[in-house]
Amino acid sequence: MVRFAATRSLPFLRVFALTSVVLGCGCAATGQSAATAVHYRFFDAPEPNDIWTPTIRGWQARERALADTEMLRPAEGSMGSRVSEGFGATIGPGGTHGDLRAEYFAFRAERKRELAREVAAWIQGEARHHYIPNGPISHWATLEETLANNGASCNGLELLPYRFLLDAGFRSDEVYRAIVMRPSDGQHHMVTLWFENPDDPWVIDPTGAMTTGMPHLSEVAAWVPVKVFSETVEYTVHPDSGMHGNLAIRQAR
Repeated sequence: MVRFAATRSLPFLRVFALTSVVLGCGCAATGQSAATAVHYRFFDAPEPNDIWTPTIRGWQARERALADTEMLRPAEGSMGSRVSEGFGATIGPGGTHGDLRAEYFAFRAERKRELAREVAAWIQGEARHHYIPNGPISHWATLEETLANNGASCNGLELLPYRFLLDAGFRSDEVYRAIVMRPSDGQHHMVTLWFENPDDPWVIDPTGAMTTGMPHLSEVAAWVPVKVFSETVEYTVHPDSGMHGNLAIRQAR
């Protein structure tokens, strides 16, 4: 990363910062562009007595406490909790828009589904050109090995949608690699599971051997999940009658 030296004097910046604190930090109005370009060092450490530091650190601590943004979902029974799936707005009394919280989560959910479907379609198309069958001994390729070899079996190709979703901002506790098995013939396969719904995840199958598109796991009845894992955790899957037939994940013991 290239960093540039500031051309404004330190006293000027301190006066500007102090004025901003006194006036408060609000939304800026549109202003005219400067006649000449000004270069800055954007990543210098703050001074020990920086007047903004306490406010910034206070916000950082509160935001980290809610790192799982699903905690911000609308409360049961609120107007926001009644928003239907999709990103349409709820219309309240007098024709006004409804709960901004609900509109945000509905919009976010639809965009995430749209992105995940694009990933599924892309990898299933690429697999037709880059699928390499396993040899006598199955080898689980890393992502780098898959790219360097210009392909792999499902064990390697599945890493592309798995890593992409994580890199795109999907949480590490909702996207997992998964081993699935077809009881009819004992065939095993590797897929990505996205747990938007904790009881019935979306399936992204890199090669289409299990399914195409992006269905829910409950829609692919011929296959059952065996293992769910990531780089740091491993779980074994068991049927759970308490979930009314849905498959719950239990930590491997």
